[in-house]
Amino acid sequence: MNPPKRLPTITITLCLLALLTVAESSVAAGQTAQAPCPPLPPPSGPTVNVSSVVELRDAVNGASSGTTILVADGTYHLDGTYLRFDTPNVTLRSANGDRQAVVLDGDYVTTEIVQIVASHVTIADLTLREAYYHPIHVMTSEDGDTTDTLIYNVHIVDPGEQAVKINPAAAGTYPDDGVVACSHVELTDAGRPHIRNSCYTGGVDAHQAQGWSIRDNRIEGFWCPTGLSEHGIHLWRGCRDTLVERNTLRNNARGIGFGLDRTGPGRTYADDPCPEASGYVDHYGGLIRNNVVFANDDDLFSSQYGFDCGICLWNACGARVLHNTVGSTQAPFSSIEWRFSNTDPAVLNNLVTHNLRPRDGAVATIGGNVQSAPLSLFVDGQGGDLHLAANAVDAIDQAAAPADVVDDLDGDPRPSGLSDDVGADEYACRRADITCDGTVDAVDVQALADHWRCQVGHVDCNPWYDIDDDGIVTVIDILRVVAEATFAGDQ
Repeated sequence: MNPPKRLPTITITLCLLALLTVAESSVAAGQTAQAPCPPLPPPSGPTVNVSSVVELRDAVNGASSGTTILVADGTYHLDGTYLRFDTPNVTLRSANGDRQAVVLDGDYVTTEIVQIVASHVTIADLTLREAYYHPIHVMTSEDGDTTDTLIYNVHIVDPGEQAVKINPAAAGTYPDDGVVACSHVELTDAGRPHIRNSCYTGGVDAHQAQGWSIRDNRIEGFWCPTGLSEHGIHLWRGCRDTLVERNTLRNNARGIGFGLDRTGPGRTYADDPCPEASGYVDHYGGLIRNNVVFANDDDLFSSQYGFDCGICLWNACGARVLHNTVGSTQAPFSSIEWRFSNTDPAVLNNLVTHNLRPRDGAVATIGGNVQSAPLSLFVDGQGGDLHLAANAVDAIDQAAAPADVVDDLDGDPRPSGLSDDVGADEYACRRADITCDGTVDAVDVQALADHWRCQVGHVDCNPWYDIDDDGIVTVIDILRVVAEATFAGDQ
C-alpha cells in the first residue's frame, strides 16, 4: 500500500467549504456503551406473591425449582426469621423491581437474613439490613457444591459482620461461579457501633471460591475506630480466577484484596495453576480492572489503621491489576501493594494519587502506571468523582491497554482517542477532537490531512481518524472536523 498523501491544510479547507454548499455530512455516531446494569427480565416460570414475613418464610421453605418469589413493597421486620434456600433454581426479588421499596430488616436479631445452600439461586431488587452476622451467606452443604449464585441490584446496609459471606461448609465441596453485581453495600455511622470482635466486618468476603465475578457495585464505609476491617472486596483461602471490575469503593480501610495469609486451610487445585509458587498460595490468578477506590473521610484517616491499602495482593499468584484508579485526600499506607514472594502480579496502567508498594519479596511486572497524581486531574478529586478532567494530560492517551481491557469504569469502550487512558476512566473525547485536548481546531484538521486516504488496518492508520467508520479517511471525515472546529480569529 502506498503511504498516505499529505494535502495542505488550505486545500483541504477550500474543498470542504465547497462541499458544505452542496452536501450535509452523514456520519456514524460511533460506538456506544451497553448499560452494565439492565433490569432483570420478567420471571419465566411459576411465581409466588408474598406480603408478610410468614408468607415469605413459607414461600422460601416450600419453593420448587424454577419458582420466583415476588415480595410486595414494605418493610419486613424478620424478628429472628431467616430465609434458607436449599432448592436449586429459585429466585427472590421485589415485585416491582425497586430495591428501596422492599426492606428485609434483621434488627440485629436475625442472625443471617438469606442463606444459600443450593445452586442457581438469585437474590435481586431488595434491601437487606442489620443482620447480626451476614445478611447474605452463600455456602455449601453435604449435598454438594453451591454454584451460579446471582446477587443483583441488592442494597445491603449495616451488616453485623461481612455483608456477603461465601465459603464451603462441607469437606470437598465449594461455592463456585457466582456473581455479585449492580449492588450497593454499606456500613454507616449508625451501624458501625454494632461491629464486634476487633472490627470483624467487610463487604464481600469469599473463601475457597473459584470463578466469582464482583462487578459494578458501590461498597463503602467498612472501617472502625479501633481494629482493622476486612476489605470492601476480599477473596482468599485459595480462591481462584476472580473477576473484580467496574466497582466503586469509598472510605473503606482496605479496598480490594486478593489473598491475606501465608498459611491456612486454603483450597488447592489438581492442575497446579501457579507452578512457580513455593508452598501455600492464598489466591490464584484473577483480574482486577477498571475499579475506583477512594477515601476522603477524616474519621477514617484518624482511626487506628487509617486508610491501609486501596488494592492489596498478599500471597496471590498470577493476578492482573489493570487500569484502576486509587485516590485519597490523605496518604494511605499503600495505594496498591503486593506482598510475599508468591505474589507476582502484572500491575499495568493504574492511576494513583500516592504510591505503589512492593513488600516482603514480592515482584511485580510494572508498566504504564502514574503515581503521585494530583487530585486536580479528576472532575472532583476532593469529593470522589475520579473521572478524568480535560486537563489530565498525564493520563489521557498515555497507555496501551492490554487485550483484556476493552472498556472503562462506566462500560464505555476504549480507546476514546488515539490511545487508551491510564486508570479506570476513559476520557470521553468529542469524536471530532482528534488530539483529545478538549478543543476542535486546526490541529485536528491537520491531523486528518496528514492521514488523508489512510485505510484502517494499516500500521500507520489509527481507527480514531476514521470518524464515519467506513474503513478509510476521506473528505467526509474531515468535513465533520471542520464543521465543529474553531479557528484562530473566530469569535
